[in-house]
Amino acid sequence: MRNAFRVLISTAVVLTAVSTVAIAQEGIPSEAALSSAYQGMSFSPYANRGFPSRPYWGDTHLHTGLSLDAGVFGARLDPEDAHRFARGEELISSTGIPVRLSRPLDWLVVADHSDVMGFALDLVAGKQHLLAEEKGREWYDMMQGGQGTRAALDIIGLFASGRFPPEVARHYLPDAPPYRATWERIVNAAEEYNEPGRYTAFIGYEWTSLVTSNNLHRVVIYRDDADLALRTVPYTTYPPQGSPNPRDLWKWLERYEEQTGGDVLALAHNGNMSNGIMFPLEAQYDGVTIDRDYVTQRARWEPLYEVTQIKGDGEAHPFLSPNDEFADYETWDFGNFPGEQIPAVPKQNEMLAGEYARAALRRGLELERRLGTNPYKFGMVGSTDSHTGLATAQEDNFFGKHSGAEPKPERMEHPFMAKANGEVVMAGWGVVASGLAAVWATDNTREALFDAMERKEVYATTGSRMAVRFFGGWDFIDEDVASRTPAFLGYSKGVPMGSDLRPRTGNRAPSFMVYALRDPIGGNLDRIQIIKGWIGASGETHERVYDVAVSDGRTIGADGRARTPVGNTVDATTANFTNTIGDSELAAVWTDPDFDPTQQAFYYARVIEIPTPRWSTIEAFRFGIAIPEGAPVSTQERAYTSPIWYTP
Repeated sequence: MRNAFRVLISTAVVLTAVSTVAIAQEGIPSEAALSSAYQGMSFSPYANRGFPSRPYWGDTHLHTGLSLDAGVFGARLDPEDAHRFARGEELISSTGIPVRLSRPLDWLVVADHSDVMGFALDLVAGKQHLLAEEKGREWYDMMQGGQGTRAALDIIGLFASGRFPPEVARHYLPDAPPYRATWERIVNAAEEYNEPGRYTAFIGYEWTSLVTSNNLHRVVIYRDDADLALRTVPYTTYPPQGSPNPRDLWKWLERYEEQTGGDVLALAHNGNMSNGIMFPLEAQYDGVTIDRDYVTQRARWEPLYEVTQIKGDGEAHPFLSPNDEFADYETWDFGNFPGEQIPAVPKQNEMLAGEYARAALRRGLELERRLGTNPYKFGMVGSTDSHTGLATAQEDNFFGKHSGAEPKPERMEHPFMAKANGEVVMAGWGVVASGLAAVWATDNTREALFDAMERKEVYATTGSRMAVRFFGGWDFIDEDVASRTPAFLGYSKGVPMGSDLRPRTGNRAPSFMVYALRDPIGGNLDRIQIIKGWIGASGETHERVYDVAVSDGRTIGADGRARTPVGNTVDATTANFTNTIGDSELAAVWTDPDFDPTQQAFYYARVIEIPTPRWSTIEAFRFGIAIPEGAPVSTQERAYTSPIWYTP
């Protein structure tokens, strides 16, 4: 063995054109020898590696029974349960069903709502101070009398419309003992289950801004531990301490960091339910002009956007992207939140550009040209927004939005959203089994994961755990992606997802290296696409979709598109499919054929799987019922990387 090793090293030295190499005792090369032979690099490409080597999977947005809407809908799991489940333990759900993940998550943010913390627990327990209030007694009696859903809808509707009874809310303002006790419980649970290197439990909450039922929600995530997080309480939307204005949230984030020395970030979600106000271009919802302060503050505090989750996919919309046949995916575009304030007319097309991620990325280019900063320069993540305490995003293990919609034969036909007149807006089958956040971090710790989030080296999936790498540079070649470890060249020759391209040298167009490997227990891959957005000389923005790698030997035409569908092997009668189409991995180096060095641009990759059974199809098979009318039989899971930006 010693002689064989000596021959191996000698051969390697010759091949690297090094004339003399000192060999240490016992045939083991000295450090100096390896340094000379490999130009300062270790023989082992995995030693002393300073960049991320794997994605860590998690959920930035999970609710437990401590949230107002989760608790009143029957969720009885607490933050401790949520962390136990996420790290791989088997639990009994709030409705008595055994449940476990196929694979543990690496990290989790329990993001219970910051408004009226503690209320749901106290109402369920029948605390005397609530029963002394007329509305509190009414809700409690309804829940005790088997009308819990009616009580929940009343509570949520009043909160969403800004008419939550102040005599009840006063018991749960941030300076009230029940509020502080609930926050301490959330923080302490994260501290108890945080195991650096094995499982990361983030401290966080959801700031639940609703402007006449238009969604402006943000999740706040802490890099910090309990010592800093407990020095303040979360920011709320409820007056007088709170505000529904994002500008005021950003001020709170700044005060927190100044007062504690800590580090926090915010991410918005569900722009598709904002009725056009999530990504403003000219003025905020309150009529205040979008100015330099707005764009700089939003860019500073909101590095991420939750692009896909239970309440619909928010990457693109077919009206905004008519040439993109994959744009109409799990689209929720009927209005805002349900109840008395829901619009009496369908969503208007002019609202859509202020709601979807791709359109927001385009608007960001416009605002940067006008004001000098791009406020929508965000990385993309997916998460569940589940209100069950269970982070389930897998199609065959989906436990729904809230505990009233956990698995049962009738949940797909139940009116998940309805107007005050009873008109069904969204039936239960329309809820989406989505999504997950993948973070390319150097270690599974709060610090490493948070830092990766801030630099936007993250991507979203709709629930699949496909591995995706995306790099941009100026001199990638086809051979670079042929390596089984493309990241070495990705980082040395370019920048990863979430970054700005390095300054241009020479007259080359940018090249992008993208690689995707299927989820080991998921479907094969259909294709990899790169979506480009840019701003022209006149100030108008544009977009284009390019297929850069396709499976099964299909052809990409001169227009940059593969028009032949991958096919569909889903059998609805058995809720099954076969991986006889598609490829297990796809990779490409792609150079922008339409590059104009004078135009600002962004690029991101979208990876699409072959069709697999949707959760509603799987559930119909398991319960022996019909697939609901209108429900898709199959789905094409996908991933969205964070963009890479080019600035002249």
